[in-house]
Amino acid sequence: MSKIALDEIGPVVLIGAGKMGLALARGWIGGGLPGGSLTLVDPQPGESTTAFAAETGATLRPKAPEGVARVLVLAIKPQVMGEVLPALKPVVGPHTLVVSIAAGISIARIAEGLGTLRVIRTMPNTPAQIGQGISGAVAGEGADEADRAVADALLAAAGEVVWVGSESAIDGVTAVSGSGPAYVFNFVEALAAAAAEQGFSAEQAMRLARQTVIGAAALMAADPTPVETLRKNVTSPKGTTEAALGVLMAADGLAPLVSRAVTAARRRSEELGK
Repeated sequence: MSKIALDEIGPVVLIGAGKMGLALARGWIGGGLPGGSLTLVDPQPGESTTAFAAETGATLRPKAPEGVARVLVLAIKPQVMGEVLPALKPVVGPHTLVVSIAAGISIARIAEGLGTLRVIRTMPNTPAQIGQGISGAVAGEGADEADRAVADALLAAAGEVVWVGSESAIDGVTAVSGSGPAYVFNFVEALAAAAAEQGFSAEQAMRLARQTVIGAAALMAADPTPVETLRKNVTSPKGTTEAALGVLMAADGLAPLVSRAVTAARRRSEELGK
């Protein structure tokens, strides 16, 4: 896939400037997209969105602008997609690329609602806010290599990009990495609760749990060693870690629990598209 610079893309119209939409927008501006090439559309923008527009020179509007967009990014909740698409149809022309990050909403549904086949469906995650996200993406049949390059540049500004071979895989991406940060945060909550049971104060327990996970993640980022080996490096034979892993890695332990959680998330993603 050929590479394209963000300052070669535009104008970009972002529909929905909530946490995820704004995280992407920050990545675009930081990666070289001129503020004047970005329009944020949000009927009820938060203080952070208003401040971002003022700082970067991006345009902030309550409704989509008149005229045809070069790139239209849909960062809205799937539950409101049905009412939003008709209002956006005038913004879409034959040369408009549509990029959707709405969970569960199929390319076919977006294509029908906007009257275009140039649609790319993707699912980023919240670490995009600090440029450490990962997005799964799939191109519709009407999107060409140039469209993929544009979408790749926009998504790469917020982290890594994985292009998958089928649209059904996006529901899996949603369940694994899209929702995944919440699983990690919940693990920190559980580890902190376990620490509190050992007699630590709530503040000490959370500090221990948070930094343990932050440190482990940083080690993974810095060391290309397989995670299985990293786990074994912590585990002394007949030691404390081995005793704990005997519980976590039991037949009814962490792996089947995570599998059920991911399956539930995927099922919900599929339901949202119906």
